Amino acid sequence: MAQTDSSADWTGKAERIAAIAAEQAAVHDADDSFVAEGFAALDEAGFFSALVPVELGGGGARVGEICDALRIIGGACGSTALAASMHSHVVAVAAWRWKNQGAPTDGLLKRVAAERLKLVSSGGSDWLTSAGTLEKVEGGFRLTARKAFTSGSPVGDLLATSAVYDDPDEGPVVLHFPAPLKGEGVSIASTWQVMGMRGTGSDDVVFDGLFIPDGAILGRRPQGEWHMLFHIISMIAFALIYSAYLGVAEGARDRSLAMVRKRPDNPQLAQLAGEMENCLLAARLAHRRMVELAETGRPGPETTSEAMQCRTLVADAVIAAVTKAMEVAGGASFYRKIGLERAFREIQAARFHPLQEKPQLDLAGRVALGWGIDG
Repeated sequence: MAQTDSSADWTGKAERIAAIAAEQAAVHDADDSFVAEGFAALDEAGFFSALVPVELGGGGARVGEICDALRIIGGACGSTALAASMHSHVVAVAAWRWKNQGAPTDGLLKRVAAERLKLVSSGGSDWLTSAGTLEKVEGGFRLTARKAFTSGSPVGDLLATSAVYDDPDEGPVVLHFPAPLKGEGVSIASTWQVMGMRGTGSDDVVFDGLFIPDGAILGRRPQGEWHMLFHIISMIAFALIYSAYLGVAEGARDRSLAMVRKRPDNPQLAQLAGEMENCLLAARLAHRRMVELAETGRPGPETTSEAMQCRTLVADAVIAAVTKAMEVAGGASFYRKIGLERAFREIQAARFHPLQEKPQLDLAGRVALGWGIDG
């Protein structure tokens, strides 16, 4: 029987992957190209099956171990870490559902391990309302949709996505399923020309009548309402996603300190460095709680609210930490070759994953007040 990956093993693997990803990070940032070298190194290390349970042929790694790996990689190349996190959270959620709910996700997980599949997510652009339509046909559905923010799509095999089916009895319902990213009825639109995280390959995926068999449907829920599936996603996914941003902030911190350590004693510089350290510690503490929830939490509104609070706290803190890293380094941070300018652009993406701050505050307030969360 395969053995569970040890944390020390994944730390070492992540450091080797980070070194490879770092070599071309600036090139991919400059020309909007996908981080192919980093993904090849991840694949060689067995990263894409790491979170698959041992019983299903995977590595059996804990979420926390992979969070640490993503954090290390993020310090070298944010795009590699962020794109990899999107695969990881789909696998982690599928594994949790199989272990704790007996959900029929074992077939997908076995394929990930056996076929070395790379999964892509559209959850950030779909969220509760979803997007795209499903038309019922014999044996399944026809999918028509355009899915944005599909990180890893240049090399992805399956898109974990959803779309709306107008059920004649129930009305609009959202169906969840994996959709192939190669073949007739699927195309990739090269739309990913953005401020930061330019190497993630987060292009639009266009489906034009793609057939989705009935057996591929893995979940069904009312449109626009919180459902247990999304409480599970909220509990698990964002610890992995925000590991990438924590890594970017830690990398910026290390670069800035390396630049100024030999400067003469300066109280103002020391205070700026201290402010940066406080921001980074706040991010680490909030992220640690996200990992705890992902590994031991019970999904539901209270857990979702806490996980989303942590998401906001981490986002605010890592953005502040990278801003302070630029102040510590001074005017030199404005030069692209230093890498801090890229980190500053990359870290801005931490603002935009669900739930963004205002919806998160609304959710936290509703949970605290005992009000309904679907209002």
